[in-house]
Amino acid sequence: MEEQTRSNFIKDFINIDIKENKNGGKIVTRFPPEPNGYLHIGHAKSIALNFGLAKEFNGVCHLRMDDTNPSKEDVEYIESIQEDIKWLGFDWGTNFFFASDYFETLYGYAIELIKAGKAYVCDLSPEEMRLYRGTLVEAGKESPYRNRTVEENLDLFQKMKNGEFPNGTRVLRAKIDMSSPNLNLRDPIIYRIQHTHHHRTGDSWCIYPMYDFAHPLSDAIEKITHSICTLEFEDHRPLYDWFVNNIETPGDPRQIEFARLNLNYTVMSKRKLLELVQKKYVVGWDDPRMPTISGLRRRGYTPEAIRNFCDAIGVAKSNSTVDVALLEHFVREDLNTKAPRVMAVLNPIKVVIDNYPENQVEYFEGEYHPDFPEIGSREVAFSKEIFIEREDFEENPPKKYFRLAPGQEVRLKYAYYITCTHVVKNDTGEIIEVHCSYDPESKGAKTADGRKVKGTIHWVSASHSKNVEVRLYEHLFTCPNPGEERDYKDDLNPTSLTTISAKIEENLANSTHFQFLRNGYFCIDSKDSTSEKPIFNRVVSLKSSYKPE
Repeated sequence: MEEQTRSNFIKDFINIDIKENKNGGKIVTRFPPEPNGYLHIGHAKSIALNFGLAKEFNGVCHLRMDDTNPSKEDVEYIESIQEDIKWLGFDWGTNFFFASDYFETLYGYAIELIKAGKAYVCDLSPEEMRLYRGTLVEAGKESPYRNRTVEENLDLFQKMKNGEFPNGTRVLRAKIDMSSPNLNLRDPIIYRIQHTHHHRTGDSWCIYPMYDFAHPLSDAIEKITHSICTLEFEDHRPLYDWFVNNIETPGDPRQIEFARLNLNYTVMSKRKLLELVQKKYVVGWDDPRMPTISGLRRRGYTPEAIRNFCDAIGVAKSNSTVDVALLEHFVREDLNTKAPRVMAVLNPIKVVIDNYPENQVEYFEGEYHPDFPEIGSREVAFSKEIFIEREDFEENPPKKYFRLAPGQEVRLKYAYYITCTHVVKNDTGEIIEVHCSYDPESKGAKTADGRKVKGTIHWVSASHSKNVEVRLYEHLFTCPNPGEERDYKDDLNPTSLTTISAKIEENLANSTHFQFLRNGYFCIDSKDSTSEKPIFNRVVSLKSSYKPE
């Protein structure tokens, strides 16, 4: 894996902290996903950044599940998160934690705040709390329960923990400043009542800490030195610091924000992605049209391409949207060096070579990669009947059409020169067969007289090819910014998936990825494909639409 070498403002902060010997010069980062969905390409940027910084500065990176909301969490998500991170090429070693590991400690921290007069139990309903909170231009109003005594708050909080109150009836709030211009500091909720079974702690708890409380304190417990998070948490940083500064904790983490990754022609909201899955607009979290890491993996994207993409876009302080064509560019660049070249006909039409001997089969050597002979080669069968792409034949060709046409000669990759003599049509006038003659002297697609033709096309033998299913994927959405002007689901692309039957040569390399000559990069579908029914996904086309600035 390539190391990150380019400078950015986060590295500048870290270098200053090291120079000042903060935290003894140690660097500890973390990737803290909430296990309430599958990771997407935006998370890949954060993963690469956190694990990359730890490696570059000889530190460690923790993986921590921020599992503080059991009503939305699932073991399936935890397992998928681990799989995705490992597939991307990163390893947390023994540093795998859960926020639920700290529930008892976090409860103690809440008690500490109550005893210091910095937290109180509030009975306002959610609707009342929204009214009391105020607005961006209007100060909030203090809760009538804000000045409860320490003893009353301790008693009520204990009863909350014991399960004596229903959901939504009481919360524990930090006592900060209801007139603060930062709404996050207007007595935020620390704990809420939730009588929900937790995947790790079972029914031991019926109160759960809020993310803004559990997250900074979990960082402090683990002695995280640099809490790298996305830009939407910038307004939460004063609250992050308030909790760390007002509670005796082992560590003193520093929060630094960077711009999240936004891609056009997709959505990154977990809520929207979950809706797409639950309402079956896609076939699961790993649908190859999804921006999830599992979806990209199944589509055929490589971890190297994703890491190179994340490194190329860099770390910025302001949000922007990246063209998905740039991601595809890195996928194409990576596969270009490693994907064996093979011949597949996606829209086949039969060609009969009339003067080729009946029942004769010849084998030609075909290299898997012209630039990397070490990848090897294979034998390509040739026979009297072959298939070519329907678009490679025109009965009435336009000018400068160099593929197969009546009376026109083309070169068959690896094999012979052929010339079209006539066609066979069905009752509706559709061409169902193209008849040709071949030049026996052009074996290996070379001629003794040295003549050349401008058109070279790919093909497969009719008797030595496999029938395969090919899934052609396009953008999941029809517009660059789904939902910008209407419900995002109204922007779904009805032709984001086209399934076709194709023909492919029988001798394939031992690989999952291939370049289908002239058609693009494809991979074997890791979920649905079988030896009896091979299924290939189009990863990316051969041509890039990416325009470097």
